[in-house]
Amino acid sequence: RCQRWVENCRRADLEDKTPDQLNKHYRLCAKHFETSMICRSSPYRTVLRDNAVPTIFDLTSHLNNPHSRHRKRIKELSEDEIRTLKQQKIDEAFEREQATQELNESNAQNTVSEEGGEEQEEEAVPLTLEERENKDYLKSLFEILILMGKQNIPLDGHNVDELPEGIFTSDNFQALLEYRINAGDEVLRKRFEMTAVNLEYCSKTQQKQMLEICESCVREETLREVRDSHFFSVVTDEVVDIAGEEHLPVLVRFVDESHNLREEFIGFLPYEADPEILAVKFHTTITEKWGLNMEYCRGQAYIVSSGFASKMKVVATRLLEKYPQAVYTLCSSCALNVWLAKSIPVVGVSIALGTIEEVCCLFNQSPQLLVELDNTISVLFQNNEEKGNELKEICRSQWTGRHDTFEVLVDLLQALVLCLDGVSSDSSVRWSNFIAGRAFVLSSALTDFDFIVTIVILKNILSFTRAFGKNLQGQTSDVFFAASSLTAVLHSLNEVMENIEVYHEFWFEEATNLATKLDVQIKLPGKFRRAQQGNLDSEVTSENYYKEILSVPAVEHIIQELKDIFSEQHLKALKCLSLVPSVMGQLKFNTSEEHHADMYKNDLPNPDTLSAELHCWRIKWKHRGKDIELPATIYEALHLPDIKFFPNVYALLKVLCILPVMKVENEKYEVGRKRLKAYLKNTLTEQRSSNLALLNINFDIKHDLDLMVDTYIKLYP
Repeated sequence: RCQRWVENCRRADLEDKTPDQLNKHYRLCAKHFETSMICRSSPYRTVLRDNAVPTIFDLTSHLNNPHSRHRKRIKELSEDEIRTLKQQKIDEAFEREQATQELNESNAQNTVSEEGGEEQEEEAVPLTLEERENKDYLKSLFEILILMGKQNIPLDGHNVDELPEGIFTSDNFQALLEYRINAGDEVLRKRFEMTAVNLEYCSKTQQKQMLEICESCVREETLREVRDSHFFSVVTDEVVDIAGEEHLPVLVRFVDESHNLREEFIGFLPYEADPEILAVKFHTTITEKWGLNMEYCRGQAYIVSSGFASKMKVVATRLLEKYPQAVYTLCSSCALNVWLAKSIPVVGVSIALGTIEEVCCLFNQSPQLLVELDNTISVLFQNNEEKGNELKEICRSQWTGRHDTFEVLVDLLQALVLCLDGVSSDSSVRWSNFIAGRAFVLSSALTDFDFIVTIVILKNILSFTRAFGKNLQGQTSDVFFAASSLTAVLHSLNEVMENIEVYHEFWFEEATNLATKLDVQIKLPGKFRRAQQGNLDSEVTSENYYKEILSVPAVEHIIQELKDIFSEQHLKALKCLSLVPSVMGQLKFNTSEEHHADMYKNDLPNPDTLSAELHCWRIKWKHRGKDIELPATIYEALHLPDIKFFPNVYALLKVLCILPVMKVENEKYEVGRKRLKAYLKNTLTEQRSSNLALLNINFDIKHDLDLMVDTYIKLYP
C-alpha cells in the first residue's frame, strides 16, 4: 500500500525506500484523500480506512510558485499514465456505486417480506409493563448471584442439622435478597411483599438454572477470545473434590489480540473412572458444550495426582488419534521429575508421594513447627552451616514440587523424624492433640523401611532426568537445547536398565545405610510377609524384592514415558524455537527451521514463501545495529513492532507459544491457575460449586446482565 501511495504522489525520490522506512519517516496530508476514505470517529482524530489510497493532487501549482518549485521532485505524467489513473478512478467509483446499490437491495429484502413468506427480521415489539417488571426482577436476581460468585459466598447458609426444630432461617441467597429489598429495591419489594416470611423466594431449581446461565455467559467471554485467536492448547490440573464428586479443572492457553500468551480457567469436567468414557466426555464437552474446534488444538497436557496418570494418558492418546497436531506435552507449571514420579504405576511410590505431601502440609500449617524443624536442622548440620541454612530456606517453600524433591527429602529425613518424634512425645501443652497425633503418624510413616527404600531409589533414578527437566522450565534457549539432549538422557537410562543388578545394589546399600542411621529395621514389607506365611520355600531377600517390585518397573516406565511425552512431533516443535533471535544468535544464525516447521505448514498464511521469509528473518538479526539486543523469548519476539512484516514467522511463534511445555513469560497472564488454587484452598469441600467457582476465578471478566436475562427467558419461559 505504501508503494501505491508513492506512485500516486509521483514522488520518484521515494521509490527506492522500503515500506518500513516510508511508514516510519514520511507522512501524507489528509487533504489528498477523498472524504469517503476517511473515518472521523471523533472531532480530535482522523482515521483512514484500510483500503485508503490518495487520489487528490494538484500537480501543476508548483510551476507558478517559485518558493515551492524545488521542494518536491514530481514525476511528470505521460498521456498513458494520466489515462490509466482516470480509468482507475472511474472503476473505483463504479465499484462503490454497485456496492451501495447491493446494500440497499439487501436492506429492502430484509424489511419487505415476500407474500406467504416469513419476515427476515422481526420488528422489535415494545415490552408490556409486566414483561419489563419481570426482566428487572430477573436482573436483580442475577446481580445477587454474580456478587455471591465473585465474593465466594456459598448459596446455602446454615445446615438443617444445626437448627432447632421449627426454626426457619434464610440461606445466603435469600438473606442477600431480603437485604436488597430493605435497601430500597422496589422491583423485588413489589414481587415479594405478599410472600410468607418462611417461604423461599427463589427455589433451588431456579437458582441452579440461573447459575448455569451465569457460568455459561462468563465462560463464553473467554471462549470468544480463544476462537478469535484460532489456535489453543488444553491443560487439566489435578483431580479435585467438588461437593463430594471428583472433577477435572480445565484450562485453555491462547495468544490474545495483544500478543500475550494467556492461560485461563474455563470450567470443571466431572471425572469418570473408566478412561474411555472420560475421553469421550472430555472431547464432547470441549467441542459440543463449549464450542471449541479441536482442529485448532495444538497441544494437550495433564497434571495428575498419583494413580490418575494412566487414565489421562488414554485421554491424550484418543485425542491424538483424532487430532494428530494436538501434541501431547509436559506442562510448564509441573517439574518433570515430579510428573514422572506421579506417573510410576507402583503402589509404594503413590503411598510415599502422599506421605511427602502430608509432611509438607503439616509443617506449612504451623509456624511453630517450622521453628522446631529449624532448630533440629541447626543441631544436625552444626558442622556444615551453609548446607543447614540452605535446607531451612527450602523448608519454607513448596519443596515437594522441586526438580530435586527426592534429594532434598533424603537430606532432610533425619531432621524431619527427630522433629516429629520430639513433638509427638512432648509432655508439655505446647502442641495441640491434632498436631501431636499427626506428628506420631507421620514419624511412623517416614521410619518405615519401605518408604526409605522408595525415596532413595527414586532419588537415584530421577537424578538422570533432573538437569534435563530443569532446562525445560528455563529460558527459551535452555528449552531448545534440552530437546537435543534427550537422546543422551535416554542412553544413560538404557545403560542403567542393562546393568540394573549393579545399580540396584548401590541404591539398596544407600537405603540400608540411611535406615541404620535412623535405627530402622531392614525387612520386607509386612503385607508381603503375611502373604508368604504358608510358603516355606520363599527365600526372597529384601534386596531382590525391591529390585523386582520397584527398581526395574520404575526405570522401564520412565524410559517409556520420556519417549511418549517427547514424541517426534513434540521434538520437531521444540526445534522450531531456533526462530527466537537469541537462540538463532547462539547458533551463529546457521539454522534450518523450515525442515522442522513442516508440521505447521497448514497453519501458515503463505507457506510457499516460508523459506524466503526465514532467510530475511535471519538476515534482519544477523546484520542488526550494535545497540540492538536479540529478543530472548517468544513473548519479546511477538511484541516487536515489525513482526507483522513476517507473517509466517508470526504465525509459527504464536503456535509454539501455546505449547503447554512453554512457560507463560508474563505472570499476570497466568492468573487462572493461581486463582483456581486459591479457590480450592479457601473453600470447604462441601461448599464448593463448579458454577460459583468459575464466577470467582474469572471475577474480572465482563458480563452482560441483559444477555443472561434474555437467555433465561428463552430457556425457561
